Order: sequence, then C-alpha cells, then structure tokens
Amino acid sequence: MMNDWSGLPATYSDVLRRAMDSLFRTFENFSEGTFIVDADARVVWINKRYAARFGFSDPQQAIGRDCEAVIPNSLMREVVMTGKPILLDILETDREPLVVTRLPLKDDVGKTVGAVGFALFDEMKALTPLFSHYSRVQQELIATRQSLAQARRAKYTFASFVGTSAASLEVKRQARRASQVDSPVLLLGETGTGKELLAHAIHGASARATKPLVTVNVAAIPDALLEVEFFGAAAGAYTGADRKGRVGKFELADGGTLFLDEIGDMPLPLQGKLLRVLQDREFEPLGSNRIVRADVRIIAATSADLPALVAEGRFRPDLFYRLNVLTIHAPPLRERQTDIEALAYTILEDLSTQVRGGHFELQDDALRLLCAYDWPGNVRELRNTLERAVMLSDSERIDARALAPFIGPLRGKAAFEPPASVSAEATAATAASNDAPPQQWADAMAAFEKRFICDALRACNGRVTEAATRIGMGRATLYKKIAAYGIDV
Repeated sequence: MMNDWSGLPATYSDVLRRAMDSLFRTFENFSEGTFIVDADARVVWINKRYAARFGFSDPQQAIGRDCEAVIPNSLMREVVMTGKPILLDILETDREPLVVTRLPLKDDVGKTVGAVGFALFDEMKALTPLFSHYSRVQQELIATRQSLAQARRAKYTFASFVGTSAASLEVKRQARRASQVDSPVLLLGETGTGKELLAHAIHGASARATKPLVTVNVAAIPDALLEVEFFGAAAGAYTGADRKGRVGKFELADGGTLFLDEIGDMPLPLQGKLLRVLQDREFEPLGSNRIVRADVRIIAATSADLPALVAEGRFRPDLFYRLNVLTIHAPPLRERQTDIEALAYTILEDLSTQVRGGHFELQDDALRLLCAYDWPGNVRELRNTLERAVMLSDSERIDARALAPFIGPLRGKAAFEPPASVSAEATAATAASNDAPPQQWADAMAAFEKRFICDALRACNGRVTEAATRIGMGRATLYKKIAAYGIDV
C-alpha cells in the first residue's frame, strides 16, 4: 500500500532537516571526534578535537588530505567505496583505542558522495565493559597463539636420544644428515625405540625448525575422519561439520614438518591421496573447490614391516618408494645394552621430579638384572618398569629385589646370576620362565598390566580409589580392569 504524502504538515521538511542537523550536532558535541570525507575519501571537514588528537593544531591542515594520511587505519575509504556503514568498530591508535561509527553520505538518487565518522569512546562510558572484554580476549588470544606455537615446536633434540653404543651413534649420525636435507624420512623400528623423539630432533635441527611440527597418529584416528584430519573441510562439507570449516594438518604444517606416526595403518584410499599431495604439493579440502598449496616436509614412522605390507597389497608400493628416500632404523634396546645404564639413570632423574623429589640410585645387582632382560617394549617398557619400582619402593636405593617382580623372562642363566638379595620366589619364577615357551606380545602385556595393578592395590591395602590416584588411572577404568582380570580386592 502506497503512503499518502499529501496529508503531511507543511513543516515536515523543516522538521526533518532540523532533526538531521540536531543529530549531527549532538554527535559532534558529545563524541571524541568527527570528520567527513568526499567521494574520493579526502577530508573535507574535521573538528578541532579530532584534528589535534592526530597531530594537526589547525583543522584546516587536514583538509584535502587522504583520510589515511590524517587518521591511520581509517576505514572511511571502504565505506565510500561500498556505500555500506560500519556501525560499530574499534580503531587502533597510538593511544587508547577508539570506538567509532562510520556512515555513508548519499545524494538524492542514492549515489555515495562521501562519508561521516564519529569517534565515540570518551563519552560512552557504558562501553567500558566492552573494552575490558576486548583487552582480555586479546591477551587470551596472544597467550593461546604462543602456547600453540610452543606445542608445535620440537620437544626433543639429538641429545635426548640417550646412548653411546655403536648402534645409537649410527642412528644419530643418520638423523643429523637427514636434518640437513628436505627429502622425506622413513623411521622404522619396534614400538618404544624412540622414533617420535628422532622425528622431533630432525625437525629441530633442520632449516624448518622455526615453522610448525605437526603430528598425526594415523592409528589413533578412525579411517572415516583421516581425510578431514589431513586436508581439512569446508563449512557444511559433511554431517556434523564445523560451521566455519576445518583446517587440515597439511595446511597447519605449511612451511614446516608433518610427522605421520604409524603410517603402516593408513587405509589404502587415503594412501593414493597422500601420494598425490606429496607429488603436487597441493590439495583441495573436503567439500571445497579451493586449491591449497602446502610446502611440507614429511617424516613418517611405523613399527610395521612395510615391505611385507606392500607384498600383501595393504600398502601402495608407489607411496612406499616415495617415502623410502632416507630410511633410519631405530635399534631395539636389546641391541644397545651398553646404553641401558645411562637410559635408566636419565629416566630415574626424570621420575625423581615427578614422583616425590627423591634421588634414586640403582644397585649393581639391579643393573645386571636390567641388562639381562630382552625389553620387548624397549625404552617405553624400561621407563614403565622403573616407574613401578620407584612408586612401590620404600628406599631410594633400588636393588634387584625391587625390580625382579616387574621384569619378565631373562635371556638365560649366563646372562644373569641372581644375587643373594633377590628373593627365592623371584629367582624361582625367573628360572621357570627361562624354560617356558615364548609368549605372544599381547599375552605378555596383559600379564604385565595385571601384575602392575595387583602391586598398586597391594601397596594401597586394596583401596581402589587410592590405587587409581597413585598410578594415574581413572577409578572407573581401574574397576573395569580389575573385573576383566578377575583380581580379588
């Protein structure tokens, strides 16, 4: 329905003009500053307070200048070009920031002929909470960025790979050489041999050290989510997708290193996509037509037998050859026995700060016992064993008696003659285990876990809550394991 303008009072235009003039004067009087630009974003008027704030003793000195030359960071040119207002914004200045509003000026046919801006900070005290929130959010953002940058830097160096055996020195030599080039690195070795540590050290010694080190544990992510994890997704690309989309690990690692742990578990369809990214150095996020360039150095690691997986058709041979440029074999602990003492004391020093601040020492019989074991779980198992011994020991001097309950079958009597300090029960169990058939890995780990839980419960007199706290496990999880292993509490 059309409005009937014929019924308006004769003074309508005058009232409207006075209202607009009054509104402008009100803003001009109560704001920190006001200025007007023409269609070319040149200043045509600025009030004295605002001119003085930006170093002009006489407002006439600012007339005719580009708005950015008068007010750094000004967005008045954007308002003129788009014809759209910026109703509330924060203008950063060399003093405190200002809350500003910017409005386009249009002629009778709707063409933008200029813009007017008001700085509202000093007179709008109600906005003080907004500034407090703004400052707090900025500080949190800075802290988060610093924390994230720190988390994506190398945590270990070559010095962290403890050992002076021939095998250890050779691995460190190869890794140092790998850090000087930009080719893919493939780290092979059993679980717990320090492959992740080597990846961090290689990145930290490379020319990419100041850029991110991003890690993806392929085995820990469901197959359906791996593609998004690697390449990201556009907003709404799939059911449950983030409204803002998601940045993939390749994009996050741009300029740095992407460490692919347990790459042997990668599904075949994704292997082909990964190969293409390695060759073309570009990809498209899921559900997007956007091409993303990725300058990323790949370090891959696995405890699997990749050649065997290739032969079985479970790993693409072309991807294997692409990754198998610089191959480093992390030796198992049984091949570097001379490093066990140094490793043990490094671990004990770390545990001393975590457990109770004591200074733990290993007796000679304890060292002989450690060196006589095969360590199928390698350094990770060594740490676990020492941690259990420290947790349950009443003394800072750890002998073979304290270690024997936590160590599996030894390599034979010649390797270790039990000292008198080892209990008869532990000696008998060790001797019996020498004649037993080899255990499967899963059975050995289950037995190990059961013993560990029983020891913790015994130390806490059967109090499950206290035992859970002591070993760092959730109470519900501990109850489930007690039921699964049939442990009497």
